[in-house]
Amino acid sequence: MTTTSPVWHPFTQHGLDEPIIEIARAQGAWLETQDGAKLLDAISSWWVTTHGHGHPSIKAAIKTAADRLDQVIFAGLTHAPAETLARELISCAPSGLAHVFYSDSGSTAVEVAIKMALGFWRNRGEPRTRIAALEHGYHGDTVGTMSAGARGAFTASYEPLLFDVARLPFPSAGREQATLDALEAACTAEPIAALLVEPLILGAGGMLTYPAHVLREMRAICSRHGVLLIADEVMTGWGRTGTLFACEQASISPDILCIAKGLTGGALPLAATLSTAAIFEAHHSTDRSRMFFHSSSYTANPICCAAAVANLAVWRDEPVIGRVRALSEMQTRALERFRSDRRFTAVRQCGTITALDLRTRDAGYLAAIGPALGAFFVARGILLRPLGNTIYLMPPYCITQGELDHVYDAIGEAANRFATAP
Repeated sequence: MTTTSPVWHPFTQHGLDEPIIEIARAQGAWLETQDGAKLLDAISSWWVTTHGHGHPSIKAAIKTAADRLDQVIFAGLTHAPAETLARELISCAPSGLAHVFYSDSGSTAVEVAIKMALGFWRNRGEPRTRIAALEHGYHGDTVGTMSAGARGAFTASYEPLLFDVARLPFPSAGREQATLDALEAACTAEPIAALLVEPLILGAGGMLTYPAHVLREMRAICSRHGVLLIADEVMTGWGRTGTLFACEQASISPDILCIAKGLTGGALPLAATLSTAAIFEAHHSTDRSRMFFHSSSYTANPICCAAAVANLAVWRDEPVIGRVRALSEMQTRALERFRSDRRFTAVRQCGTITALDLRTRDAGYLAAIGPALGAFFVARGILLRPLGNTIYLMPPYCITQGELDHVYDAIGEAANRFATAP
């Protein structure tokens, strides 16, 4: 063992002795290392930082909340930040959602959604246990969310624990109808409890995009067959796709909505699973065995909820949607130089998110090109974590045109060094 730190980092192969960079502080779109070097945070620190690091009103709310109430059990008790946040989430979420269940990460938000769906059908006396999900999807790292996500390197060690799902082909360009036909067939063949999807763009599965009309038709098929629709907006929510929630672009409302990441503006860990009244009522009873059996010790932590309330105030009081639109336009312009560049394939954009695949001899998540590209960008003062040969940007909304141009210039340099001939 060569490491001197006892810390075990996520999604890190310590055996490769790749450097672990110590970050001392952050502000806006920038991270600063312990030795004073600057890194442009072009992936919003794993997609969570929306407005930028250290937003003053969110920081102030955290300080005030910490002085008032640090933590309290949420079973049988409540507090103002959680109550205020729940009301505000219902007011800004797609219509029809009526109840908010708190957790602490995107994985748990989706795990909660799956359990809600199964509990809904069981408590109605018509148990359905089958989940449908899209090919290449990623929904988290708990057992239920791994089961619903794509099988591969992420899940291979845990296969004995995972349950089977009805896997639908990804609606790639020109093959959208195949996905809809597969969903229709799955719903006809057996009782499906719920369809779980990442709306418009799949994140860790490769930043794969599909059009809003496909999401709208999947909603319609689910409605015809009485199947619950779970929208995993953990990554797509909070403006990433160009609207507050991606579902808005398809003009649909899910039965269950999962949110996390940008819920606090990226300042603290908090997640929420929103459901319709019907799902809540299926668990509402004088029979204690029909309650919803899920919690974590820090459910609805008051400080985290206060940060989220402050984040919603930022969305309400500042021109955030304007910033989202401006960033989307900046991304479109910056990406244009690569659309005819034969060193790249699948140049794509969804709102503020862009992605492009570098032509290389090795591809896929475990390809050596991923860490090589990451190190290349760090050497140029940029934090990116390519998914194998897929380079993507998901910057905070405060990034400037000059900062964005710096990232795309570095991508061009990376192509000069790493791309193979088409």
